[in-house]
Amino acid sequence: MTFGLVSWCVSSGSNKRLADTRQPVGHRCRVITIQRVRVRWSAAGRGAPSANTRRGLDDAVALPTPLPPDDVVVYEVLATDADGYARHDEVLAGGLEQAREVGLWLTLHGAELIVDRLPGRAAYPHRRTSARLFTLGAGQVGRYRANFRFTGCSCNPSWYYENWLIHISNGITSPDRFTHGRPDRDVDDRVTLYGGTPQHSGRQHR
Repeated sequence: MTFGLVSWCVSSGSNKRLADTRQPVGHRCRVITIQRVRVRWSAAGRGAPSANTRRGLDDAVALPTPLPPDDVVVYEVLATDADGYARHDEVLAGGLEQAREVGLWLTLHGAELIVDRLPGRAAYPHRRTSARLFTLGAGQVGRYRANFRFTGCSCNPSWYYENWLIHISNGITSPDRFTHGRPDRDVDDRVTLYGGTPQHSGRQHR
């Protein structure tokens, strides 16, 4: 798959947030592709029947084709209990700032892509500071899994919950890379949202 004839390039000794030279693909250029799959449910969906209904909805999906030939492409997928868990998707494209839309901060260091998680607005787990997720070499893919409990606005203070699955590729990738390929880096920050025994003892890295 080819996202376009041009993407963005960096020299081997650079440390930049944006590239300033465009060259044909193949001159140490890359396209950063991010996919975030989210599943959202209300407090009414906490029971086993609803959990069974949404099972597998936070799995990775194939990327649409063609994607825009921009520096960073974000493919957002959301399924909510309010819509019967029908999936809705959108494609965002632009520069490195697009990663903020999915709670990430990207930094370039030569051929490497450094991926940090931004602070969020979740009530639990409440993360006040940024945290390093992983560093991706050229052509590598990282996976980040997390879940959250949010509260609504003051006019509707009820709880709702989200599962996140994020894949990010430091380079051109095929439409099924996130669904069939193993990630080169893997961080699992999921917690138990309803109380009880934690489902993970802590971060898992690979």
